[in-house]
Amino acid sequence: MTGSIDGPVDDDLFARLMAPFEPFEARPEVAVAVSGGRDSLCLALLSHDWAVARGGTAVALIVDHGLRAESADEARVTARSLKGHGIDGVVLSWRGAKRSSGLQQAARNERYRLLREACRARGILHLLVAHHADDQAETIAMRAARLSGPDGLSGMAALVETADVRILRPLLAVPRARLTATLMKRGVAWIDDPSNADLRFERARLRREGIADVRPDGSRVGEEARVADAAVAVFEVDQAGALALDRSGFGRLPVDLRRRLLSRAVQGVGGGDHPPRRDRLDRAVARLAATPERGKSGRGADFTLSGCQFVLRQASASRRLLWIVRPESGRKGGQPLIPAAFFACDPAAAPHFGNNPT
Repeated sequence: MTGSIDGPVDDDLFARLMAPFEPFEARPEVAVAVSGGRDSLCLALLSHDWAVARGGTAVALIVDHGLRAESADEARVTARSLKGHGIDGVVLSWRGAKRSSGLQQAARNERYRLLREACRARGILHLLVAHHADDQAETIAMRAARLSGPDGLSGMAALVETADVRILRPLLAVPRARLTATLMKRGVAWIDDPSNADLRFERARLRREGIADVRPDGSRVGEEARVADAAVAVFEVDQAGALALDRSGFGRLPVDLRRRLLSRAVQGVGGGDHPPRRDRLDRAVARLAATPERGKSGRGADFTLSGCQFVLRQASASRRLLWIVRPESGRKGGQPLIPAAFFACDPAAAPHFGNNPT
């Protein structure tokens, strides 16, 4: 990065932040999730300039959660403000009853559903969200308080692949102060969401109390390399195009590696947003590596896990026992085989790939 750590983000710096996510279309069309707050508003302006410079466009997707009486008017004001900068804004509204418990998680789930659907309807592949370095530090601190392992402590992902869109976080290494400076230099006003200071929510309490300087746990990088190597060694694709797992090779892997590998495969094939529960995963790991009872190399050994069906079959040529992994009957998995959601590196050095879209 160039300039003061508190200085504005210019077009050259933003282009460098976007470069690790290449390739894009020849004339990129991107969507930006916008709340009206300073972070997402800044991202929308930077993304618009970046896209237009390449002959493309950026559209702002403004989600109105309907949690405050003023939110609908604020969404319209944000759309008008963006229009003044040449950016089309589309307001997406969360309709229906709002539950009292787990409200933030429910709002998050609904927000991403609306954003994905809007991108799919417009044929847009890339969705940009405005999480920045301060958000990352808060996320890691909250996960550390819950005693998360390396996956959680690796922080939010700079890139998450979903069935519909690629979710990009180009600002993860940028402090919020630089985003504020960017808007001030441009003379652009923003709306601060009062819920960000609502002490009912964990993140708001953390901001009030302050957090130590934290960095993502880099140990996950090596673990993911081991998972990738193991996947190459024990996975193959059968003649029908289904994922096949070599039972003998899987059984020779260390238990922790079997667990990680199976979790990735299940989430990839089943298309789930979250990995299987630990107890169910452990039972499945043991079952996959166990020597089947005589006469149970067919339907008697079959089982299901997190939307996936596991079928034990014997390869006709090699006589090896293979576990065929396919979406459970009636379900349709939509994720890549091993999604980019599972790869991580230090976001201070370059965008990393890991975790769900927090």
